[in-house]
Amino acid sequence: MIFQETEIIELKKSTSELKEAVISLVAMLNKHQRGEVIFGIRNDGTVVGQQVSDKTIRDVSKAIADHIEPKVYPVVEQVSIDAKQCIKVEVEGSEHPYYAYGRAYIRVGDEDRQLSAKELENLILAKNRDRLRWDTEVCAKATVGDIGPGKLKSFLKLSGLKFDTILNSLEKLNLVQDGKLFNAAVLCFARKPEKFFPNARLRCAVFGTLDTTVTITMQDFYGDVFYLIRKAEEYILEHINIGMRLDGLFRVDVPEIDREAFREAIINAFCHRDYREYDSVNIAIFKDRVEIRSPGLLYGGLTIASIRKKMVSARRNELLAELFQRSHRIEKWGRGIKMILEREPTTEFEEIGTVQFVTTFKRNSYELTKPDGVGDTTQKSSVKSSVKSSVKIIEAIRENNTVTAVELSQHLDLTLRAVEKQLAKMKLEGVLRRVGPDKGGYWEIVG
Repeated sequence: MIFQETEIIELKKSTSELKEAVISLVAMLNKHQRGEVIFGIRNDGTVVGQQVSDKTIRDVSKAIADHIEPKVYPVVEQVSIDAKQCIKVEVEGSEHPYYAYGRAYIRVGDEDRQLSAKELENLILAKNRDRLRWDTEVCAKATVGDIGPGKLKSFLKLSGLKFDTILNSLEKLNLVQDGKLFNAAVLCFARKPEKFFPNARLRCAVFGTLDTTVTITMQDFYGDVFYLIRKAEEYILEHINIGMRLDGLFRVDVPEIDREAFREAIINAFCHRDYREYDSVNIAIFKDRVEIRSPGLLYGGLTIASIRKKMVSARRNELLAELFQRSHRIEKWGRGIKMILEREPTTEFEEIGTVQFVTTFKRNSYELTKPDGVGDTTQKSSVKSSVKSSVKIIEAIRENNTVTAVELSQHLDLTLRAVEKQLAKMKLEGVLRRVGPDKGGYWEIVG
């Protein structure tokens, strides 16, 4: 078995590192409300074993009892790993924040970082927020008169429901209590949700480099959550490259980032964000990537690893998610992340500190146009857009379906690397199919 440190597993060579282990347990409890430490395994995964006696077990238990507040009740046991004796400690607890030796820590990757005063405040607030969900809180200042009937009618039609009155329709959707509107009703259907929630906002920007030093354009949008989702999708499509593929006799637009993938990420950002945070959902478009940034970390103990590998879902805004599901914007069983990775396998997910979740899509146009890095000043010009290069390659293959990548490079005045990347992309998109071996085979244009 291969052992590796994660956000919920810490490896220690021996109980000589007991203090560090206690800190790790607290850091994991504060992040995921559970954690595990194994003594007898180096941090590189090598099993070295540990001297174990009744006193050793007592010492570990006592260190946890004496130095972690609030109290936790660990499972401490002797285990045999690779025929060597080790000690495994497991803890669970939901009374965070936890403190080790008087200080609070948070788990970031496989490291333990001390929480700042502001981060500790946010952690305490987050704990209390979970007890009362934002979307089911009453919006005290809003009335039925603030709801846009056209918005509500359109939603009900999309959801297969009938409209009679605004109040009755909202009751059908479980969006009112004693005639008072929940936050979710205002966010989704108010004429001007930003009047009540200044963070009902989308902030978009295009940058001219790989970082934020050069801003080309920046724009803010305000409105209901469905409007903001639509504007986010339109903004990305407006500022990334759009290629084409042939579908029979017709050309079909093909964005350099799969549209369904980034649309799903946008929906997730608005559906699962922390609306108690003042920040907005942000779209940042760089030369090499598109970032979708959402206030709030993963919810309910989910980790980056778990959402990448399993169809799991924990909803911060249960009522809001129900509305998204009714209108067929999300699926019930957490398939969104799987779909994103199926369509854009290089997608990256990251949690920034304790305040933001980021989804990053790589831009194919940058990968196709960046230099090879071999120092050849006579290098042939790279393809400037996936539109032009894909059309050129398709036309060349129509003339000669046995043409090689080298011949395409020479004929079209493109780098071999650019041609190979474009061929791979078109095969992945189902535009091209290779029949037979590299030598002696031929290209088939699908459709």
